Amino acid sequence: MKKERKISILFFFLLIGCGTQKQPLIQDVNGTHLFVSNQIWLSHEHILVDFIGADSIQPTRWNHDTIINEMMPYLKELKEHNVSYLVDATPAYLGRDVLLLNKISNKTGIKIITNTGLYGARNNKFIPKYAQEITAENLAQMWIDEYKNGIDGTTIKPGFIKIGIDNSDSLHMMHQKLAKAAALTHLQTGLTIASHTGKATGLWPQLDILKEVGVSPEAFIWVHAQEEDNNNNYLKAAEMGCWISLDGLGWELDRHVEKLLFAKRNGILDRILISHDSGWYDPQKENQTIKPYTNIFGKLYPELKSHGFTDDEFNALISANPSKAFLIEVKNYSSDKINK
Repeated sequence: MKKERKISILFFFLLIGCGTQKQPLIQDVNGTHLFVSNQIWLSHEHILVDFIGADSIQPTRWNHDTIINEMMPYLKELKEHNVSYLVDATPAYLGRDVLLLNKISNKTGIKIITNTGLYGARNNKFIPKYAQEITAENLAQMWIDEYKNGIDGTTIKPGFIKIGIDNSDSLHMMHQKLAKAAALTHLQTGLTIASHTGKATGLWPQLDILKEVGVSPEAFIWVHAQEEDNNNNYLKAAEMGCWISLDGLGWELDRHVEKLLFAKRNGILDRILISHDSGWYDPQKENQTIKPYTNIFGKLYPELKSHGFTDDEFNALISANPSKAFLIEVKNYSSDKINK
């Protein structure tokens, strides 16, 4: 009997171990860990951004110690608000520097999430020549390699895919390629796709490309969605499962409050992400103008409370929703959602 009991207990723990390994993960610059839904996130921020262009950008253009000294006061403020995760949305060829992010993460204790992908907005200024010449399949393989083996010769791996488009009904061929490469990468990695989009005009063709490849809108974050004027497009995107990112809180408040009240009235708060799109150390500038990462806590929270938001609703925006949005988990296309 005792032997049988020991075997049963062993089998039980083996089952627990197997189940744990299958749970979706979050990946930051220090590695992967299991998903938790009660920690505070900033889901779209920047530390360093260099707008010089893909042809000229080099990591020798900036100094880690200088950037850390400049940014540390703003990052230390986040600990006062118990921020655990900061998603750095700076893509390759725009200043993505994973070693810098790793140093900052280790100094502050904040889990920083970096990305793979490429940014096509601003007429492809930040797209390297090689990416214009290869297929979406080959481009995806490069991004998958960063996920499997690390970025720029390091062991640091991306926690999501960042792309960007110029907004139009008919996407530029390069931007169609980016969306397809992102979808292919998602199917092989489970990384969420965050796309600089703006108004909804450019959202639907990207979701069509995901559909063709077999990826659910639930794997897609509509970045800068606060620029959309027609609130009905939020309802459509949310019904399809898309994440809606209102990420301009570094410089505007009233417009976000109106959109969040609309989301609350219409029952779509569970698809909304909020962030500042702040930071922006620019090595081209001698004097920096850094936007702080604190408006959500100091300005938005009391404003939402005055409009009847509960703490649970606010916590969904800054904890539960982003933790789900950035899970590493393959989300296959489901026709019953995208065709609504």
